[in-house]
Amino acid sequence: MILPFNTAVWLYRQPVDFRKQIDGLVILVADTLGRDPVSGQLFVFRNRQGDKVKLLYWQDNGFWLLYKRNESGRFVFPAIVDDAVELTLEQLQWLLSGLDIMREPVRKMRQPTCFF
Repeated sequence: MILPFNTAVWLYRQPVDFRKQIDGLVILVADTLGRDPVSGQLFVFRNRQGDKVKLLYWQDNGFWLLYKRNESGRFVFPAIVDDAVELTLEQLQWLLSGLDIMREPVRKMRQPTCFF
């Protein structure tokens, strides 16, 4: 799976029952988040204990469902509320590495004006 560089990443902050598979998560994306599950956006879900994440992604003709379990410790998630927060791909990498995405500064995009 190769994500486009401009893929929107949505972190659903409420813990999710991890018995949900693709169909259950698709319904959650469409009904609860009000987003299109086949839009090519990446949706990230967490479990109650904070040691597992699932990523749901539509590519061409089917869904990808990725699962990561942290064997030592927990992932650092933002506060639990009923909405989703948009992340950059860089913040997603930090989250999956165990860093606190709310404390790390996001790098600003630069527009070069001089090429030499």
